[in-house]
Amino acid sequence: MRSQDIAIVGIFLALGVLARIIGSSLIPTPIGPNFVIILYCLAIMLIVPKFHEAVGIGVVVGIVSTLISHGLFPPANLISETLGAVVCLGVFLITRERTVAAPATATLAATLVSGITFLSIVIIFVMGAPGLLYRSFSYSSIYAFFTLMMITIVIPTAVLNAVVAQILYIPANRVLSRSR
Repeated sequence: MRSQDIAIVGIFLALGVLARIIGSSLIPTPIGPNFVIILYCLAIMLIVPKFHEAVGIGVVVGIVSTLISHGLFPPANLISETLGAVVCLGVFLITRERTVAAPATATLAATLVSGITFLSIVIIFVMGAPGLLYRSFSYSSIYAFFTLMMITIVIPTAVLNAVVAQILYIPANRVLSRSR
């Protein structure tokens, strides 16, 4: 990866972190765009890294997200954001020549994979441990309720992320294509 590409990823990640911190401070709501995901997806779509470079971006984003996360199990970000970055790259490579909505499609897929992976890890590692000790119908209903509630956050967030990424992609692509 060229140093210019590394700078683009770093700047976009920093902007995403700032937007997330400021946004969560001003408007503390569970449903809203996740600018960390939006901006790392934009960086990936603009520089189109190799697979191993996308994994590296995902790991860095996972580390940063672990540090700023308010989730139940922040280390889950290491896996969820890495998978999100890889999915973003893959979906973008498949769709970029086929549709103008490739940025939205890639960001939607990345957010869904990241969110569902994070939710699955939380269920297994956080909620799963008590479930091994105490199994009952009521505990199973807690799993179902928790999953339903979290999915109702992941899906709207994914849709918002897709819309914002699609809107931001065009001007960002123009600016970067002028500088190259």
